[in-house]
Amino acid sequence: MFIRQKRNKLGSVSVQIISKSHGKYKVVKSFGSSSIPETISSNVQKAKQEIRRLESNPSLFMLEKDILLESFLSEVGNAQIRTIGPELVFGKIFDHIGFNTISEELFRHLVIARLAFPLSKLKTIEYLYRYQGISLEISSVYRFLDKLNDELKDTVEQISFAHTKRISNNNIGIVFYDMTTLYFEASDEDDLRKTGFSKDGKHSNPQIFLGLLVGLEGYSIGYDVFEGNIYEGHTLIPTIEKISKKFNLSKPVVVADAGLLTSRNIGILLENGYEFILGARIKNESGEIKTKIFESNLKNNEFAVIDKSEDVKLIIAHSDKRAKKDGHNRKKGLERLEKKIKTGKLTKSSINNRGYNKYLKIEGEIKVTIDRDKFEKDKKWDGLKGYITNCSLNSEEIINNYKNLWHIEKAFRMSKTDLRIRPIYHRKRKRIEAHICLSFVAYSIYKELERVLKIEKYPLSVEKAAELTHNMYQIEIILPESLHTKNINLKMDENQKELIEIIDKFY
Repeated sequence: MFIRQKRNKLGSVSVQIISKSHGKYKVVKSFGSSSIPETISSNVQKAKQEIRRLESNPSLFMLEKDILLESFLSEVGNAQIRTIGPELVFGKIFDHIGFNTISEELFRHLVIARLAFPLSKLKTIEYLYRYQGISLEISSVYRFLDKLNDELKDTVEQISFAHTKRISNNNIGIVFYDMTTLYFEASDEDDLRKTGFSKDGKHSNPQIFLGLLVGLEGYSIGYDVFEGNIYEGHTLIPTIEKISKKFNLSKPVVVADAGLLTSRNIGILLENGYEFILGARIKNESGEIKTKIFESNLKNNEFAVIDKSEDVKLIIAHSDKRAKKDGHNRKKGLERLEKKIKTGKLTKSSINNRGYNKYLKIEGEIKVTIDRDKFEKDKKWDGLKGYITNCSLNSEEIINNYKNLWHIEKAFRMSKTDLRIRPIYHRKRKRIEAHICLSFVAYSIYKELERVLKIEKYPLSVEKAAELTHNMYQIEIILPESLHTKNINLKMDENQKELIEIIDKFY
């Protein structure tokens, strides 16, 4: 070892201890840089003392150990490195909820893979092999999917419901129902995939409907899959009745948005003794009801109750915040129409009641213009929201319960973005339904992770927490002397450590 005084571009001098091994020079230690002669001299003295200290130790032996370690690590291959985060986090929640009572090992692998890296089944196989060391054939995956929905769906729902019931203190007095569409890139239809009204705006693509029933906070209860051309209003009663019977629910309050509001649904709910809270289409009410709405002259956070029949009432609420949003949306809609008119893209066929097209009118033979009187008159609806109900709760409780419906919208958003429920690459009905089943289980686990992170006030979102699992690694080595195999977890950062501590605490 020797001392090097390295002159830098700006005129300062760096003092370093240098060692030479196998023809290569290596910086052992640096003592800073300075342009002051006294400081440089002081750094040189420090370097001399350090050399004396190092030379009094068996440095050659230590160097040999370094060489051996470097040589050993150079033999470690990619196949010996595993991503353990998904199993450490999602695997423990999988077991805690009770999904481990399903003995099919492939079920576990596919669910956790969907939580970690939601990919096609073929890509999932590659992921499992590359990062988990699990070797699967695509044919075995397809065989499993073919039986999954028929043999395991009921068990999956029972497990998920039992968990929701536990965290709800055995009280599921209110349920929330909504639907979404899942479209397919393929253009051909079959008995399940049908073209119909698409909530994704993909009206020419075959699709299916997914109906989801959740409890408070969006915790999963059950789901059902429907043909893509069904009217969503016809799905509410079959789903509620089927799931209520399956789980022996004692007539919970049913909450759903205006898309499920039909006189038929209301009649059946009343006939079967259900209490309900449904979003109202107040602009479609009778002239008499509309008059009562405007006569209420509601201010911010005020509400009025209007009897529609002996059993059913309409609650009208006003919000300044909603009024501001409604006004903003109408203005933006008008601006879009004005741009289309200037481009000449609007014709007679554009005049309908879809969205803001209702503000269009025909002048003369072919001229399409905007009916600004109609636009101005619509201001009176800004901020108003209606609820159709027969519920015994007071009006404020009814409104607050309806507001919880956003959790189911969040559930669909989680499923479509974080869990990437689509695109769906399957064609056969059984495999499509199996894919939905796996996504439902993944959503249940995702929601549980969100719940405990909220309780523990974890600083990151559930999405960021899920990302942290991607680079939690374990290395598998064979010790050179004993030839024993040993698994070593690589060091985690602070957020990862905290996440694992929370998981270990709860599960």
